[in-house]
Amino acid sequence: MDKKTMMETLAREAHEKGAFNGAWLYAEGGEIISRGAFGWRDAEDKLPMREDSIFDLASVSKQFTAAAIMLLVQNGQVRLEDEITKYFPKLPFPGITVRHLLTHTGGEPDPSDQNFYVKTWEKEKRIPDNRDMLRWLMESGTPPYFAPGEECNYSNTGFCLLALIVEQVSGLPFEDFLQKNLFAPAGMASTGVCHIRVNGIPSDNFVRNMVIEHDRFVLPEESEHERSVIATDGTNGEGFVYSTVLDLFKWDRTLRAGTLITPASQQLMYTPARLNNGAIAYDDEAANSACGFGWMIQSAPSLGLVVNHSGWHKGATSWYERWIDADRMLVILWSRDAEDDTAYDAFKEGMRAIAMDKEPKPIRSTEDLAEKNPDRSRWESFCGKYAHPGNDVFYPDEVYLQDGELYVKFIQAVRGELVARLYPLGNQNFAMKHFCFQVHLDDGTLTLSFSETEKDVYQKLSD
Repeated sequence: MDKKTMMETLAREAHEKGAFNGAWLYAEGGEIISRGAFGWRDAEDKLPMREDSIFDLASVSKQFTAAAIMLLVQNGQVRLEDEITKYFPKLPFPGITVRHLLTHTGGEPDPSDQNFYVKTWEKEKRIPDNRDMLRWLMESGTPPYFAPGEECNYSNTGFCLLALIVEQVSGLPFEDFLQKNLFAPAGMASTGVCHIRVNGIPSDNFVRNMVIEHDRFVLPEESEHERSVIATDGTNGEGFVYSTVLDLFKWDRTLRAGTLITPASQQLMYTPARLNNGAIAYDDEAANSACGFGWMIQSAPSLGLVVNHSGWHKGATSWYERWIDADRMLVILWSRDAEDDTAYDAFKEGMRAIAMDKEPKPIRSTEDLAEKNPDRSRWESFCGKYAHPGNDVFYPDEVYLQDGELYVKFIQAVRGELVARLYPLGNQNFAMKHFCFQVHLDDGTLTLSFSETEKDVYQKLSD
């Protein structure tokens, strides 16, 4: 199959449907098969996207934090079973180890859940950093979410703590350690840690992220949620590595060569974590995606071991996947929210399918899938408020009619109200442009369907 042409065609179609503004690269056996870029790297649509454009990697950055820790483990300076109280004696979380932090199984609380970063920025007019986060963990009195190793809960906090361990053990600022020990040896000249809302934008080759707000693109710091955008731009370890698709290809080859992170260390990084009861620590059990060290671990029929990670941060979306046994890699970097998440998901999964020697499915948008003449006779009965648990951080609050169309209002802990139009798919199922899950409305209930097995049901309140 002509993977080069297929990927270029798919990327062009995704760009035309508003699902891709960015760059991609796919390689097999160390040879680049397909690469390219579509769209714009600035807010004014004047600077064309390039293959060497520098993107915010968001949570794809976590693999570099994990690699930094493994360098220290290889040097005998850190042990995976070290309790983190060895490095931070005042932390009130005994039993959490370095391994727990690497695999999201420590249970440490997240300051974002209590709006710590926004409150600090608003009160003190400064962007908090990892030291501020550490101080909050020591002083807030917030208990852990669960005992170490009992559960798996994706944690940005844990990777911020890992970055602090790197600094404490090495005596170098985290960004300097990565530059000296990872990026420079790998030849990644366009890669580094950057906080653009603290230090500014280094060059016009840095891509400006854009978010959708009221059906138009705006810069994140000019959005309604600018407080959280600015306030969360000061931490290290969980994000804020900026790179290019070309540099991430170099990183893939460096890992494969084993010259920095040894094969033995990588084997540890690519082994699914286990909970105290012996069960695999899944990030997404439905997708059979388990937690490794800064990677999610899967397997593919006939291709063997697969490691990948996604990222999202204020308009930036990233996907980095490596087929370890088959020696393949795919990286896709976006710099704008997708105008339609259904089309976005079809594009990403289509690129992955091509990488795995399969034919991609056509890219279809939410409007493409929606019924053209739906039965609206029951729509008014769906309208009203819906009950929700008091501890939910994301939930549907109300369904209502506007100009003959159905809408749902969600409440999200950090971002506040989010409104989405419901597009009918038939059988009282509805899709939304900016969410990949579906809504089912029937008999006084609203069901959010994230997968065949993962569903949340909400009861309508009495009128």
